[in-house]
Formats: sequence, C-alpha cells, structure tokens
Amino acid sequence: MVGIVVVSHSPRLAEAAVDLALEMVHGERPLIALAAGTADGRIGTDPIRVSEAVIEVASPDGVLVFMDLGSAVLSAELALEVLGDPGFEVRLTSAPFVEGILAAIVSAAYGADLDRVQREASGALLAKRMHLGEEIGDPGSPEAGPVGLASSAEIHADVQLLNRDGLHARPAAMIMAALTGLDAVLRVQRRDAAEAALEVTGPTALMAVGGRQGDHLRFAAAGPDAEVALQRVGQLVADGFGESTVQACELAADANGSAFGVSPGRVAGRVVRMVAPASAPSVEGTLPDLIRPGEAARIDSAALAVAEELQARAGMSTATAGEILGATAEIARDVGLLGKAKDLVLSAGRSAERAVWEAYDSLAADLRARGGLAAERAADVIDVRDRIVANLEGRTAQGLPDEDEPYVLVAEDLSPADTALLDPTRCLALVTEQGGPTSHTAILARSLGIPAVVAAAGVWSAPLGAVLLVDGTSGELIWDPDEASLAELAERPGVAAFSGRGATADDRPMPLLANVGSGEDARRAAVGRAEGVGLFRTEFCFLDRLDAPTVEEQVEAYREVLAAFSGRRVVIRTLDAGSDKPLSFVGQVEEANPALGVRGYRTSVTRPQLLDTQLLAIAKAAALESADVNVMAPMITTVEEAAAFVSRCHDHGIAKAGVMIETPAAALLADRLLPIVDFVSIGTNDLTQYVMAADRLVGSLASLNDPWQPAVLRLIERVGQAGQAAGVPVGVCGEAAANPHLAVVLTGLGVTSLSMTSRAIPAVADQLSRVDQGCCRAAARAAVAAATANQARSQVGGILGYANGGSSSSQQLAPYSAIVGARSASC
Repeated sequence: MVGIVVVSHSPRLAEAAVDLALEMVHGERPLIALAAGTADGRIGTDPIRVSEAVIEVASPDGVLVFMDLGSAVLSAELALEVLGDPGFEVRLTSAPFVEGILAAIVSAAYGADLDRVQREASGALLAKRMHLGEEIGDPGSPEAGPVGLASSAEIHADVQLLNRDGLHARPAAMIMAALTGLDAVLRVQRRDAAEAALEVTGPTALMAVGGRQGDHLRFAAAGPDAEVALQRVGQLVADGFGESTVQACELAADANGSAFGVSPGRVAGRVVRMVAPASAPSVEGTLPDLIRPGEAARIDSAALAVAEELQARAGMSTATAGEILGATAEIARDVGLLGKAKDLVLSAGRSAERAVWEAYDSLAADLRARGGLAAERAADVIDVRDRIVANLEGRTAQGLPDEDEPYVLVAEDLSPADTALLDPTRCLALVTEQGGPTSHTAILARSLGIPAVVAAAGVWSAPLGAVLLVDGTSGELIWDPDEASLAELAERPGVAAFSGRGATADDRPMPLLANVGSGEDARRAAVGRAEGVGLFRTEFCFLDRLDAPTVEEQVEAYREVLAAFSGRRVVIRTLDAGSDKPLSFVGQVEEANPALGVRGYRTSVTRPQLLDTQLLAIAKAAALESADVNVMAPMITTVEEAAAFVSRCHDHGIAKAGVMIETPAAALLADRLLPIVDFVSIGTNDLTQYVMAADRLVGSLASLNDPWQPAVLRLIERVGQAGQAAGVPVGVCGEAAANPHLAVVLTGLGVTSLSMTSRAIPAVADQLSRVDQGCCRAAARAAVAAATANQARSQVGGILGYANGGSSSSQQLAPYSAIVGARSASC
C-alpha cells in the first residue's frame, strides 16, 4: 500500500486534512505520517522531520509527499537529498493540499499503485474547476482529472429520478456512501441540460445537478469498479432513495400570493417569530502571510465540530429527520467547499469567518440561480455556513425559540437541523417566507405532522397581526382571525389517533396492518398501534449488499421486526428481487423488460439456495420470537408455483404460507390457488401495472396506474369471492389500502385486512368507523360497475357523502385531512 507524507507549516491544518480524508475510508488505512510545524512548536517546516516521516511510512509500493506552501517544498526537496536512495520510490506532488490528500488516501486505501494515487490527487480539483467554468487542460494532463475519465473507457447508465423530492442532500449523501471503497470515477449530468457532466467528488456536485422527480440523469463511470458503481447508484435510484415515489400533487396558493401548503392541518395560534439570521463577518483587513495557514486550519476544526453536532442530532431524531440531518452534516464535511474557503484565507488573506461566509454564500447563490429543486437546497448550505461561522466566533448558532405555551412559528426560513427539533406538542404550525414544497423544511414538517406553509411573502418581515390561522393544505393564512373563524375551526372534526382496532360502524373487524422494511419501521408502526405487519419487505434489509446475507445476518434483521409485534401477525415476503429492486447478490442478467423478467419467486429457479437459506433464517427467527409468523412469495403466476412454495415452507417448519396476487394470471386462477394456501395478499401496485399494461415507474402513464381502474377492481372482487368460498384470508398491501375511500371499496369486495404505511392508518380507521358493511358493499358495487376510474371515484365519493372527483391519479392519494370536513352521511 502506498505511504502518504503530509508536510505543512501548521500541525492543525495537517491533522484536520488527514482526519477529513480518513472519514471516507472504511477498513484498512494506508500508512500516513505528518511532518508539520517545527521541533519547537512554531509555524514552519523542518527537513529532518520530513525525512523521518518518509522513513516512517516506507513502503515497497512507494511514498507520495504533499506540501502546503512554498517553503514546505524546499524542505521536502532537501529531505530527499538527505535520504539519498531509501530503497523505494518517493515522489513529491503539486496536487491541491486538502482535496489531493483526500483523493490519495482513499485511493491508496483501496490498493491503487503510486501512479494512480498521484493521478487521483492531481486531478482532485477537476470537479470544482468545471463547476466554476474554468478552462480544463488537455485530456492527458494531470488537471484533466484522474485516469478513467476518457469517454472511450466509460460505461454509463441512464436513470429516472422516482422519489418525490428528487436529488436533494440526503440522496446525494447516500450515493457518496455507496461509492465508498470502489475504484471507480463517476460523473453525472442531466440528459436535458447543456452543462458538461460533473465528476462526483462530494454531495454538492450531485446537489448542483438540481434533479427533480421524473428528470432523466446519465451516470458515467470508469475504472475497475465502474460496473459495480453504476449498479449501486441504479439500486438507490430505483428504490427512490427510500423516499416516497408518489407523484407530488398540485399545491394550492393562497389568495394573497404564492404561498404553498406543504403539510396538512388547519390550526390557529399566537405568532412567535424566529430571530433574524446572522450578519456577514467583516471584510476589513488582510491577514499576514505567516498566520494564514493556522487561520485556514481553524476552518477544518470548526467544520468538523459542526458536522459532529449535526450527526449527533441525527442520532436523536426520527428516521426521516435523522437522514436529512446526516445529509446536512455531509455539507459541513464537503471537501470542495472547505477547500474554497481555505483558499480565500491562504491566497486573499480573508479571516476564517469571512472566507467560510463567502465560499458557502457563493454556492448558495449558484443553487438559487439554477431555480427549482436546486434553489430549495440553498437553505441547507446557508444553515451550515451560519453554524460554522458561529463556531469560529465562539457563539451559539441561531436556534428555536424557548416557549412553554403553544405557538405558530413564523420564520424567514428554517434549517433542517432546527425543523427536526420542533416539538409538535408546542409548535402548532410553521410558516416561512422562503422554501418550497420539496425543501427539507417541508419534508420534515410532514414527517412530524406539523401543518406548514412556505413561500409566504412578508409573513416574517412584515407580520400583520399577533395571531395566525394556518391551513397547511390550501396555503391559506388569516391574520387575527375573527371569532366566527375560530369557532368554525374548533368545531371542525379531526382524525383521532388509532385505537389499535380497525372495524366498521357495525363492528365488523378489519385489521389495519403496517408495511415495513426494517426493524426501525416496525418499532415506529408498533408505537402507532398498528395491529401487525401485513408486508415485511425483506429485500429492503439487503439492498446495498454485494454478497448474499448469511443465515445469522438474516435472523438478526428479521428478529428486529418480529420483536416489535410479539403475539401479533407479521407477514414476511421473501426476497422480491428484480425489476425496480435489483439485488447484486442474486446475479441477475440484463433484461429487455425487467418487470416481465426473472423477479420475485422466479429467482428461486435460478438461485434455489437463496430461497432455502431465507426460509431457514425465517424459521430460526420465528422460533426465537413470539410473533405469529406468516410467509408469502411474490410474483406467483401458476398453481404449480403456489403449491411448490407452500411445500418448501412446510419443509422448513413454517406453518403459515401464502402468496401474493400481483399478476392477472394469479387473480384469474384465484378459485384454484386459494384452496392450497393459508392466505393471499393482493399487491395492488404491481397488479395494476400488469392489468393496465403500464409500467408504474413511467410518470406519463400515471393515469393508467390507478387502483380505481374498474378492471383492477373486478379482479380484486374475483379474489375476494374466492377467499370467501375457500375460507382463506385475503389482504391488500399496496398503495390502495392507504386511501380511505378505496379502503371502504376493498372491504366491500371481500378483503379481510389492509396493510399500509403506518401514518395512513388513523385516517383509514376513521373512515371505516363511519360506514357499515352494507355501505361498503354498495360502494364496491358502484366502483366495479363504473366505466372509468374517475367515474368509480366520483360515484363512491357520492355514496360516502362528499365529492372526491378529479382526473389526477395522484388525487386519490392526497392526505385524508385535505378532504375530510364533515362526517360522511350514513349509507
């Protein structure tokens, strides 16, 4: 492994640069020695200390030496003269100090030779220079970037962003984590943009792409691990980065401007204004050359402290907030931004505070200029800027107001770190002048259940009253509302917390279960009093694995979910690999149409040991916990497949085995399938795409991928009738189950349980509690008899007592609180 020597005038600068680089290394680290400062502790360099450092990291693979300023170069050259021939190659590099050290340490850690390590270091500024529009040298020169960027050596993959909030900070951080340890160079560009591709060296490069939901990106990779890199990125994109992939609904603007309601709910309360943002540090004076290295080192220390604080907050927050805070911490660690700030200190004599302010402000301005999603990420950058500057100035960063009584928080903008710490029991609503529907403020407000409105001009800078009524659905804001408005608000019915038992008005039980993908999901669902788990997506535990998980690893993951629902039903789906969820260890080949290829249960034909190993792990986990374990297979199309799966489950000691109804074939054969299984679960997402011949990953076909389509409902009816005849439970675990009106229809079609995201359970329970079985059957008959999806939706809405029309397929997925206003009429 190549050895690394860091020669610097400042020990703090050298230590910070190396610490930053080592955060990117997982596993064995290269030998690294520092020759920083003089023997008596002063700023400067010492040739003897440099020569000692070279000997300390001696390696047959060679040693690469980094230097920060001119006199460091002289000390390094003199040290080599003193050493003579040490028996291994020693090279001095002119690579950028911080960026080069990071690139060198990471590439050396993963076995690159001396030539490659030096090229990686020398090309470390390429992404920054491309971003700033500087002219790049000849392709063969060091400044053109690391080896592997030549187009002839690249492979590429075109992807479409599926997650609602696009390529924001959290997905950017996930991509960087997925690339750790790979010997590959990755570039990215939007297919519809004129800008050149950006090398992926940090999260800000990805954020600058500004990708929205539905945008097409091209990732190009070069190097030995290029194929693996593209595969990992493709998996993340296909999974929507673990975020919602439901198409965003059109958001309403209030009558007074362009305010957006981004988190539903209607409340009123006294206004509390956030304090004004921090002011810019002074630009007066220029620092003497001698103290500039030490001043630059302060930036690394402050940034590291901020990153650690944000990471600590992430560990104490909810899953959604934690992921966003973790991504914000990555901005504080971003090598390119920190390098730009330190360059302003070293070359222009700026103070550390002013340099950080200018560097981060420049990026924020660039993001705003790009508009759209990229502009909404500017607030994250500004938040990190303010926190680093506050640390440098020795003061506490701007924070939330300390209030004991409930309030409506009004701010110019709110950082992710502050939003994540809002207490929903005290903060009734959140209103900001800036931000947009996909800003992290909006995402976190939704996850916390706090009504929120963003982009409300003048609400913070020119408040019009002391009390504010906020409608987080429509974006309506009413200053100092009159008594009639407040009385109407008090009388408006809300959705009660789920009692833990789903049932119709005439007390027919309808178990309401949760869809989960991890132990954390299960624990959150249990807190929300879900009656069990109707879909445990086991593949979500292993999406980032290159090798198949062992039995022990699977047992551990499964036990986390089972432990959260002791004594209650947990339905485990075996690995649903393929199509939009490719798993590297399954070894799938490229297919022209993956949705119709080897996926789900079909992988057990090519890799039978995967299914047997998983069934063994499930049986062991079930024996160690007390949950009621049910196991089902995805993508079943024939009676033979169903019988074979049930038999394999029984062979492993699993008593309750079922199958998913996701294909028209399985639905049409329901009367033959159900007698040989213990239960079935209808996956409405896939069933709809196969019935309507419309890929559910293609946004332009969203109107066809609508579970209200009568053809889909007729097949569900057929399965419900077969279940009643055979006495076999029929569940639904697709998005359709989370829609309150559609839940009524499904109940009338013979479905016996509903599984959904845990946050949707209260609204579904509330709707079911208002209708009896006769009403459910009437709604089901109307939906099945309709000619179109819109007609089905409208007719059911009429039966339930209020309109629910509209042509957008995403409308039926709108938050229930956005449409409930008066109790449904009795049927």
